[in-house]
Amino acid sequence: MTDTARPRGRSPRALLNLWPYVRPQRALALGWLVFLGLSSGSTLALPYGVRLMIDHGFSHGDPAALNRSFALLFAIALLLALATAGRYFCISLLGERAITALRDRLYAHLIGQDVSFFERLRVGEVISRLGTDTQVVQDMLGSGVSVALRSSVTLLGSAALMVWTQPRLAGLTALVIPGVILPILVFGRRVQKLSRSNQDRIADTAAIANETLNAASTVKAYAREHIESSRYRDALLQALRSAQRRIGTRAGLTATVIVLVFGAVTLVLWTGAHEVVAGQLSAGVLGQFVLYAVFAAGSVGALAETWGEVQRAAGAMQRIDELLAEQPQVVAPAQPRRLPMPARGIIDFSEVTFHYPTRPDAPALHGFTLNVRSGETVALVGPSGAGKTTVLQLLLRFYDPQQGRITLDGMDLRELDPVELRGRIALVPQEPVIFHASAADNIRFGRPDADEAAVIAAAQAAEADSFIRELPQGYAMPLGERGARLSGGQKQRIAIARALLKNAPVLLLDEATASLDAQSEAAIQRALARLHHGQTTLVIAHRLATVQRADRIVVMDAGRIVAEGTHEALLVQGGLYADLARLQLLA
Repeated sequence: MTDTARPRGRSPRALLNLWPYVRPQRALALGWLVFLGLSSGSTLALPYGVRLMIDHGFSHGDPAALNRSFALLFAIALLLALATAGRYFCISLLGERAITALRDRLYAHLIGQDVSFFERLRVGEVISRLGTDTQVVQDMLGSGVSVALRSSVTLLGSAALMVWTQPRLAGLTALVIPGVILPILVFGRRVQKLSRSNQDRIADTAAIANETLNAASTVKAYAREHIESSRYRDALLQALRSAQRRIGTRAGLTATVIVLVFGAVTLVLWTGAHEVVAGQLSAGVLGQFVLYAVFAAGSVGALAETWGEVQRAAGAMQRIDELLAEQPQVVAPAQPRRLPMPARGIIDFSEVTFHYPTRPDAPALHGFTLNVRSGETVALVGPSGAGKTTVLQLLLRFYDPQQGRITLDGMDLRELDPVELRGRIALVPQEPVIFHASAADNIRFGRPDADEAAVIAAAQAAEADSFIRELPQGYAMPLGERGARLSGGQKQRIAIARALLKNAPVLLLDEATASLDAQSEAAIQRALARLHHGQTTLVIAHRLATVQRADRIVVMDAGRIVAEGTHEALLVQGGLYADLARLQLLA
């Protein structure tokens, strides 16, 4: 998905997509509306209390009437305070719960996407949308909506009471309404567009930071700290310039509305003051009318300010909707078939042709046919780009081939639920993934219900137990982000222990011993030999020891099988394998 992948609307209607997350919070919404009515009603009652105080307390010099007026004002203020607190509590909690549900759904949707999605979109940008954009929406929902509705109710109530209090002055005030609304509409569209652009630039900075901080050792090895800092600074400056344009536009909107609104209030107050001097209007009525006019003006100003927040949140919600609109290409069929039990691990590739979505013109596999018997160990060898890793990715059904058929135990992978399929496969990748969790939890990743004894047994089999026990907290020690506390070989042994613990009928090894020294590799080879009993194994390897242990070696080049057989037979045949053995394996 790119910025030009779908049209960008400019309408706040995008915020209507929040309704499924707000709807379950009916009790809070009802409480908020009740408190909103009470707070708005008490606010609108204040000018009437002021009128009584002026006309009956001050004008008649009646202390009792004055006391009653002030008591009424205090009671109204007390009701206003309690109602405002209740309104804030209900809407803030509603916003928290709704955005929590939105984030939960968004993350589940993102983690359910297929591998090709993460090839098209930078992870840093996804994280920005998951964090920053949802926070913008939450701020609007938790405060912006409340302010907007409160201001709307206050504006309508003030307008009605202005007409009831003094119709002629109300008519004069109404003459400037079109002049106030027009700049809100014009500036509002501009604010929404600039808000969306600002969020995009913020996402760019998050993507750069995520990319470089996760590769800090490489950045330092190539002494690129200054270059990467400059690149991040440039992205920050672009975001800042975008924010400046947005802030300037919103400031212009706010200033224009305030000038127009309070200019109208001043005009009304000037007209009313002359009527009071002429004896045509009481001071209390003018005071009441002016307060209603001030409330109405303040409400219009608040609406103008909130409109900018709404536009910004609409832009953020559109970005979130773009993610929610993404659909994975690899999905379970409506009626998935079940893999047979017990599992045998028979693998068959039949005339498979596959192009990666990002490289549609270059086939990664072309007419690829391979049958792996139950319990057999097959080594895939060949030059870089031969398609070896693609075979493993297709077997995991990270992608579906454009032509041909892949089966496991006689079942077409496209007829299976990917979750069930992957439950029968254990993977040890070339670059092991270690999470910022304890050593035990990292090993338990593929089998969450495993007990401590099973975890330790897997670690011992993978020659990981000794260095884990040397950690300050042993198996409970967090390994750091991406295994920062471990060496490359230690990470690989944790990944192998994870696969051993899963004990799946199919084992995929992608250069699983590449990061190990000779002594560790020998220990791992013994562990894998014990594991292989009854397991079907596909292994990508360049190491001679790994290749020689295979039952069969499949030589690949340019997405095709060019030779297969045992190590000795292939050496006798000569060709590509003999060249690889001489240049890589025997080296």
